[in-house]
Amino acid sequence: MENVVYAAMPGAGSIILIVVVILLLFGGKKIPELMKGMGKGIKGFKDELNGPGEETKEKTEE
Repeated sequence: MENVVYAAMPGAGSIILIVVVILLLFGGKKIPELMKGMGKGIKGFKDELNGPGEETKEKTEE
């Protein structure tokens, strides 16, 4: 059963290949912008999961 779990995990070679393909597709200058946008999206998603009341409480405390 453990062999099945290890078979699904990517190795170092696969990860390097994926990174190289991403660099070729987007270029070095575009990747930081993509990561910044993804970070804002994740933060917004987490804020919405907490509920609308949590954000207003934090702003009033500051």
